[in-house]
Amino acid sequence: MTNQLDTKSQAWSALFSEPMSELVKRYTASVFFDKRLWQADIAGSLAHAEMLAAQGIISAQDLADIQRGMAQIAQDIESGAFEWKLDLEDVHLNIEARLTQLVGDAGKRLHTGRSRNDQVATDVRLWLRGETDLIIALLADLQKSLVEVAEQNVEVILPGFTHLQVAQPVSFGHHLLAYVEMFSRDAERFADVRRRTNRLPLGSAALAGTTYPLDRERVARTLGMVDAQGQPQVCQNSLDGVSDRDFAIEFAAAASLCMVHISRFSEELILWMSQNFGFVKIADRFTTGSSIMPQKKNPDVPELARGKTGRVVGHLMGLITLMKGQPLAYNKDNQEDKEPLFDTVDTLKDTLRIFSEMVGGQVNPATGQKEGGITVNAQAMEEAAKKGYATATDLADYLVKKGLPFRDAHETVAHAVKAAASQGCDLSQLPLPALQGFHAAIEGDVYDVLSLRGSLNARATLGGTAPEQVRAQIARHRTRLA
Repeated sequence: MTNQLDTKSQAWSALFSEPMSELVKRYTASVFFDKRLWQADIAGSLAHAEMLAAQGIISAQDLADIQRGMAQIAQDIESGAFEWKLDLEDVHLNIEARLTQLVGDAGKRLHTGRSRNDQVATDVRLWLRGETDLIIALLADLQKSLVEVAEQNVEVILPGFTHLQVAQPVSFGHHLLAYVEMFSRDAERFADVRRRTNRLPLGSAALAGTTYPLDRERVARTLGMVDAQGQPQVCQNSLDGVSDRDFAIEFAAAASLCMVHISRFSEELILWMSQNFGFVKIADRFTTGSSIMPQKKNPDVPELARGKTGRVVGHLMGLITLMKGQPLAYNKDNQEDKEPLFDTVDTLKDTLRIFSEMVGGQVNPATGQKEGGITVNAQAMEEAAKKGYATATDLADYLVKKGLPFRDAHETVAHAVKAAASQGCDLSQLPLPALQGFHAAIEGDVYDVLSLRGSLNARATLGGTAPEQVRAQIARHRTRLA
C-alpha cells in the first residue's frame, strides 16, 4: 500500500487489511459540505507551517514550498479548477493530498504536531469568526434601515397592543425602535460569541498535546486569535480543545434568538399588511400573488422568515443533542456539527440581507432614487387607535392628579368606557356633563388628555413614546451605528 495520499488510500490506511466500502465512504465523507472551510484550512496550515519553521521543526525550504503550494491550491479553488475527491473524505485531506502532489515531502511534513481533530476545530472557529463579523455588520444595516423608517414616522400614531387588544397610542417610530433594541442586543450577543470562538485549539493534536516544541501562542497571534489587548487566546486543555463545540452551540443560540426577533417582526408585518388592518404595504418585489385569486398579494418574505425561524431553532436543538452524550475527547459525531451550523449561518445572513432591503428600500438604478420597501398608511393606524379606548389610562391618570387613588380612578374610568361603548362613541366624544357624572373633578381640560396626540405627547419619560423621546432615541441609535 502506497504512502501517498491519493484516491486509492487514506492518510490512516496503512494499518488496515481491506479498503473502506463504497457505502461507508459515502456515509462518512464530508468533503462536499466542509469544502467551504478551505480558506480557513489554508490559513491555519500556513500559520502552523510558519511556526514549525520558526521552531526548527521543519526547514525554511519546507516552509517556502508549503507556501508556494498553498498559493497554487488557493488559486485553483478560486478558479474552480481544484478537483475535490470523495475518496479523500474531507477538505483537510483533499488540500493536503494536492499539496503533497505539488511540493512533495514538504507537504507530508505539514501535519507534524497536529491532528485532524485540532485542525478541524481550528478551521471551524476561523470560518465562524469571519461569518460572525459579517452577521454583526448585517445587523447594523438592518438597524439603520429601521431607524430611518422610524425617523420618517415619529409623529404617526399607531395603536399599541397588549394581548392583541388596543391598549394605548404609541408613535410608529417608537414601535420600530423596539426592534432596533432587540437587534442591538443580538449584535452584542454575537460579539460575545465571537470572543469565545476566537480561541486556538491547534496544537492540542489528537487529544493529549504533542511532543514537538510548538509555539501555540505564536500561531494564535498569526491567526488573529487575540483578545482586545492583543494577548493570544489559546485553548488551555488539549482534551477540551479538540472536543469543544460550545462556541457552535452558542452561535446557534444567538442566531435562534435573532431569528425569533425577526419572526416577531414578520408576524406584525403580516398582520399590518392584511386588509383587516391595512397599516402598511410591502413593495411588490417582496410579495407574490395567488395562482387562483387574482386580487391577492401575499407577504411571502415575512411568512418564510417566520417559518425559517423554526429551522434555525431546530439546528440549535440538533447541536445540543449532538453533544449531550459524547465522552471526551473527539468523536466522529462531531462531523455532524457542520451542516446545521452552515445552514444556520446561511439562513440568518440571507434573512438579514432581505429584511434590511425590505425595510429600508433600495436605490432604483434607472432613476437613482431610493424606493422604500414599506409604505405606511398613517390614517389607517390612527383610525384604528380610536377604536379601542386607547386613552382610557390617560383619563385614569388625570383623575389621580386630581387626588383620586389610582384604583378608584381605574374603576371610575371603567364605568365611563362602558357608557361610551353602549353609545358607540369614544371617550373623547362624551359631552363634559356626562364625564362629570362619573366624577365631579373632571373639567374642560380633560379633552386634551383624551386626544390621541395628547396621550402620545404626555409620555415623555426616558424610553417613552412621546415624539421628543423618540427623536432622542433615534439620535442615540444613529450615533451608536455610525
